[in-house]
Amino acid sequence: MKTAIRVGIAATAALGLMTAAPVSSAAEHAPARTKQTNTTLATVDIKGVQVDKKASADTRRIIEADAPAAAAAANVCGSGYTISTGAWRYDGYGTTYTWTNGTSGSGYYDKPICAVFFNDSGYTKYMGVRLKSNYTADAPAEDFGAFGSYAGPVYQKRGYCGTVYSYMEASNGSVLVDRVQTVGSCN
Repeated sequence: MKTAIRVGIAATAALGLMTAAPVSSAAEHAPARTKQTNTTLATVDIKGVQVDKKASADTRRIIEADAPAAAAAANVCGSGYTISTGAWRYDGYGTTYTWTNGTSGSGYYDKPICAVFFNDSGYTKYMGVRLKSNYTADAPAEDFGAFGSYAGPVYQKRGYCGTVYSYMEASNGSVLVDRVQTVGSCN
């Protein structure tokens, strides 16, 4: 089912039918604009994708290189998850994206987070994504299995400043991806 969803999302993005990340020739050449959303999280626009203003240069490059794929990842997370807090590409094997809706619970770092780990290899792999909150009392959310398209989405109510773990194995069991990243720009 996930493969069909991913293929459908990718085809929709390729045809330019997605509403989450409109990309026009003007947007492609315009400099990134800074804006304040209706939440406490400042963002920049990168080819129609809203990105946390404090996101790393690597995150910005990954999204700029393939904004339709980033928008597809946001669509997998569901309605409201429209602000990228991070993107990490792993040697052509996969790309992990984290998204927020920008709302805060009791504080700035209490933003809900969604994580998706896309399989970019073209082959079904044993892989997974685990999202930990920035609070030790919260249980991690994870999705592991054999996937041809992506692992996730997984969610944390207070995931900003937590961690996202991405894992992938080759068919012979050797580890291709085994990485932990911090979600968001944290002190």
